[in-house]
Amino acid sequence: MALRLAQESELDLVEVAPNSKPPVAKIMDYGKFKYEAAQKAKEARRNQANTVLKEVRFRLKIDAHDYETKRKRAIGFLEDGDKVKAMIQFRGREQSRPEMGVRLLQRFAEEVSEYGTVESNPMIDGRNMVMIIGPFRNKSDVKADASAKRNAAREASRAAKHGQPSPDEAAQPAVNEAATESAAESAPTEEK
Repeated sequence: MALRLAQESELDLVEVAPNSKPPVAKIMDYGKFKYEAAQKAKEARRNQANTVLKEVRFRLKIDAHDYETKRKRAIGFLEDGDKVKAMIQFRGREQSRPEMGVRLLQRFAEEVSEYGTVESNPMIDGRNMVMIIGPFRNKSDVKADASAKRNAAREASRAAKHGQPSPDEAAQPAVNEAATESAAESAPTEEK
């Protein structure tokens, strides 16, 4: 019966769930279904967050300025939607003092907590101590925001190039004209 209905409507009968009891079938245009499924898969691949693991290396005896530079670099990575692997390298007798490394990594995590969260707590990996911090925003959101800003800047530059005021500038002169008219009305006039 379903096959006859599909032939009458000039569509295909597609078995959706063959393992269920009874098997589930749909009447549809199979070519269109395959095309839409391919488009959805392509869109999902494009929007997939391609997070990259960026690495920031410290020594236990890092100078304050060097630490600030590493911290700012890590914040930049997190703002871009990438994960950060903070690594402390131990040398010689420093290996007998892992608690100092834990304190340094915890301080680092607190200072970048506005941009990301700790995904793995400090752990020793050979001569190194490693902690991974993940961003709050994923890479696809960051890319979407960046492209929106780029498009807005492009539109503003086009408007400026062609002598048209941007939407912000278009609203501003109307306010200035109204202010000059009210100032002219309230100014005292001289009678002769």
